[in-house]
Amino acid sequence: MAFIDFLALQEALLLVAAVLVGYVGIVTFLSIRRNDTASAKGVLKAGAIPLGSVGFIATALALWAETTWPLPGAYNIFFTDIYLLFGATLLILAVSMAASLKLQFAGLFAFIAGGMTIAYGWSGYHLGLTKDPLETFLLYGAFGLTGILAFPATLVVDHYTTAPSSTTAPAAAGVAAPRRRPSLLGATRAVQPIVPADSVSASEESGASPFRLPVYINATVIAFVVMVALAGIAALLYLDSTLPAHLASPP
Repeated sequence: MAFIDFLALQEALLLVAAVLVGYVGIVTFLSIRRNDTASAKGVLKAGAIPLGSVGFIATALALWAETTWPLPGAYNIFFTDIYLLFGATLLILAVSMAASLKLQFAGLFAFIAGGMTIAYGWSGYHLGLTKDPLETFLLYGAFGLTGILAFPATLVVDHYTTAPSSTTAPAAAGVAAPRRRPSLLGATRAVQPIVPADSVSASEESGASPFRLPVYINATVIAFVVMVALAGIAALLYLDSTLPAHLASPP
């Protein structure tokens, strides 16, 4: 079987994955801030399709490259070991999103894979396994930190999408009891007045009223989204530096 150099495609998939994960994360977080659980679940299910597609392609390429990549030394190990973990992480996350499973287990897998990615990147930097050791280390480091931050981010999403809603005791006829979502050490709605049931606003009925999140929850999710953005930028810069040579010198 002839060798096909698909290194640029692999790098492009890193960029695509970063954009998809970042977008899904932002939209889900905005739904959580509106206390709109149905919307958050819908975003996760819809995002599972493109993420799963990227994960499947990345996993297939990594499995093939693990055994056939003809580059000398440890290049196939250095690149494709981590790329296989990247593809597997996306697949596990996509299946969990599509099946409405708890995401924290996919997040835990991403946490471990992220730590390994940083270790590979640091080792590759010291051993000089690439012509651009610093840029490669930054790429590995950005995606590694993204995987590590994915674990607390998925814990947050699990809490606000899988915890059952609760209501207060039934109120008197014609009076609606204020509804509450489970809180995570301080997450509360703004106090809502008790008003006649027929006066409840459409936004309240749709779960779109303001929802106060603890500062550390906001910080955790924002840090994850920022790191995904940095990983995407690193992938874009890395692709920009290798794509011209890749196209100019085909195998």
